[in-house]
Amino acid sequence: MPTKTKHITAEDLYRFQLITDARISPDGRFVITAVQRIDQKTEKKYSNLWLVPTGQGRPQQFTYGDQTDTMPRWSPDGRTVAFLSNRKDEKQMQVYLIALNGGEARPLTDLKGSFNSLDWSPNGQKLLCAFRKKDKDALERDEDEQKKKLGIVARHVTTRTFFKLDGAGYLPDERVHLWTIDAQNGKATQLTDSDLYDETNPAWSPDGRFIAFVSNRQPDPDQTPDREDLFVIPAEGGAMRQIDTPPGPLAALSWSPDGRFIAYLGVEGEGLWWRNLNVWVVPADSGAPARNLTGANDLHCVDVTSGDMGGGGQMPPTWANDGQSLFFQASVHGDTALYRVTLADEPEVERLLPDHGDLGPYTWDADQQKMAYVLTTMTRPVELFLWNLGNGRSRQLTHFNDTWLKRLDLGQIEEVWFKAQDGYDLQGWILFPPGFDPAKKYPSILEIHGGPQVQYGHAFMHEFFFLAAHGYVVYFSNPRGGQGYGEEHSKAIWHNWGTVDYDDVMAWADYMAQQPYIDVERMGVTGGSYGGYMTSLIIGRTHRFKAAVTQRSVNNLISMWGSSDFNWAFQQTIGQNKPPFENLDRYWQQSPMKYIGNAQTPTLVIHSQADYRVAQEQGEQVFVALKRLGVDTELVLFPDEPHGLSRSGRTDRRIVRLNHILRWFEKYLK
Repeated sequence: MPTKTKHITAEDLYRFQLITDARISPDGRFVITAVQRIDQKTEKKYSNLWLVPTGQGRPQQFTYGDQTDTMPRWSPDGRTVAFLSNRKDEKQMQVYLIALNGGEARPLTDLKGSFNSLDWSPNGQKLLCAFRKKDKDALERDEDEQKKKLGIVARHVTTRTFFKLDGAGYLPDERVHLWTIDAQNGKATQLTDSDLYDETNPAWSPDGRFIAFVSNRQPDPDQTPDREDLFVIPAEGGAMRQIDTPPGPLAALSWSPDGRFIAYLGVEGEGLWWRNLNVWVVPADSGAPARNLTGANDLHCVDVTSGDMGGGGQMPPTWANDGQSLFFQASVHGDTALYRVTLADEPEVERLLPDHGDLGPYTWDADQQKMAYVLTTMTRPVELFLWNLGNGRSRQLTHFNDTWLKRLDLGQIEEVWFKAQDGYDLQGWILFPPGFDPAKKYPSILEIHGGPQVQYGHAFMHEFFFLAAHGYVVYFSNPRGGQGYGEEHSKAIWHNWGTVDYDDVMAWADYMAQQPYIDVERMGVTGGSYGGYMTSLIIGRTHRFKAAVTQRSVNNLISMWGSSDFNWAFQQTIGQNKPPFENLDRYWQQSPMKYIGNAQTPTLVIHSQADYRVAQEQGEQVFVALKRLGVDTELVLFPDEPHGLSRSGRTDRRIVRLNHILRWFEKYLK
């Protein structure tokens, strides 16, 4: 076998083709997928639909053109695919239909606004969506060239406390409501309406007579964001009724095959960010209390595994055809895996797919003999797989990135369990550079994840491989405060950021410093969001690292309270549910800015200018402080980019970001 001599580059970001959605046909013969690609000349991301046979044959491109075709959904008879596309208007998605046997896709809708979901009715006569109409003043600008040229004159926020959202911008006045669309003539019918409430997570009943959905109907939903409730409305519209569920956030609805129960993902209690999301079932007639099926298993039943090359994606719990069990995703020890839970008085939970990875969208054929699923691993970006229930075997159906990635030496990864300072067991991974020689000493980079309620694990991280390709040992772990290791692990930093989590990160650095191949004089540290928070905290509390890069970092929890899109809600996790003006010391004690006066570590500060999750001022505070202290620092700002630049930003900006990080570490660690 020839030796691999090529290494991954920043520019390889242009080469990836990523599956963003996939659905198996009712008869199990095909999987329809949405595959994203990047046009390097225009920097635009396009996606087309591909048809993948589950038996013999190769994947075939199903739609063509420089547009975004996404959210494909099979009709119940398997003859037609509905999907969203902006092929007519780059800024406006519409619903299209295309026959399985080919032909042109035909537009079904001509609506102005944004689609949040799309699902066929059980009889195939209608489509259901959660849709937000475009604001009246925005429509007027579209129709008047002079107004369009002048742009928005003023933003007048009246009712909303959460008036902006990272990645979406300033929120419109219109709310998300339920609509049905006639699959023949495209007639759209709005079922719900309100200036104050949103309706989300809609799901058809098996007989098509009712629609279940989630809504927060409190007097001011932004003051009680977790007070979400479950409702049912007739499919033709009319009076809605509430189904009693424990107070707390809930989502991802699905009806049992006989229509007697509704499953959902939920948390009992408000503002408890550390709690697991569990699988619940409740009678559709409210005849009995909701049951938590997974609470005794200490599982977080949602995908929180962090990668930077696609993957993941949350699915509702899926009922087995006999109605006696449910399939669901759960994040455990670096994996997002498929599990099943029974509805017995004492529910039994089992893991089904043993392979490591981050399991994204998964769907069954009508007989539940085949399951198509999207999976990413540490060494492979998202690809499509098929699991055959009869023989229990899985096989890979697509190879969009395998050919060129197989030519690269990515380096080797080692999993490690190590001890925290108090003896607690922690999980980490070490990525060795290509051509690693254990007899040599290497510079190293500690990567710290965001969240904090996420986990690193078996998902592809291009950034890590890029840094390793330049001769660095890259190591990462899951300190307390994240998810995937039980509620006590996550709760450990509740109202106490920068305590045991800081100790865990430093214990990981201590472990690595003891390895014979690590040069302790050339250790660097970086992270984004909460990882940026921890990086900024580290440079103020220790001088052991020779260089740091703090990215989109939370630095001053006092000003964070008002400037984030989540604004006041952060008091639930850091401020004992009190605002800064009632608990100032608590906020300041946890803020990296309290310790920044001790900083000596050369630090690069990276931030996005359209970051509504962690405002630009958070990065600027650290930069200005370091300048005043005489510490070597630089500030790199990316225009028009949200909080998730490193995962979903414009590709040329992602490349520039990587090269700045590399440049900084090369300067101080080489």
